[in-house]
Amino acid sequence: MPKKLIGLLLIAVMIGIAVAGAVKNNIEENKSLETLSVGTDVEFLATKDGLAPGEVAPDFELTTLSGETAKLSDYKGKKVILNFWATWCPPCKAEMPLMQNYYDEAQGENVEVLAVNLTTQDRGVDKVKEFVEANNLTFPIPLDKEGDIGSVYQAVTIPTSYMIDTEGRVQNKHIGPMDEETMRDYIANLE
Repeated sequence: MPKKLIGLLLIAVMIGIAVAGAVKNNIEENKSLETLSVGTDVEFLATKDGLAPGEVAPDFELTTLSGETAKLSDYKGKKVILNFWATWCPPCKAEMPLMQNYYDEAQGENVEVLAVNLTTQDRGVDKVKEFVEANNLTFPIPLDKEGDIGSVYQAVTIPTSYMIDTEGRVQNKHIGPMDEETMRDYIANLE
């Protein structure tokens, strides 16, 4: 009798472990998909890895390093590389001159580069200005001074870039630095 009881207890424990694992996986799946709200009228689906391909890129309005207003929706109709970076990040430092080369090459091709500086994670606006001047960067550098946009786009690892098509939809996400050929390939595959 005790052997049967021990056997039943083992089966009960194994079933309990299996059920607990299934419940935990279900909870994690539900947490990985969430609806986020940006401002008052924009909602989008985000996964734990960032925005889902095909989703509308959340609009934002930030002031650029040069004092102008950069609003993502103003670039609808263009292919956009939306990059998130900081001056202290070695891969970002390597990528920025290549991004400038690509930007110069793509002039007149309906392409825009927006390099959002994660200012709340950086060393201050003066350091950003020094970096931009030292690297002769001419594409718009919006400043995410509140950290909201980097959070919305889930730019945890930097650099992180989103490729946005002419309809304003996210088509690709690239984590890590890109070279000019990679940028060309992404943009060539956007509509």
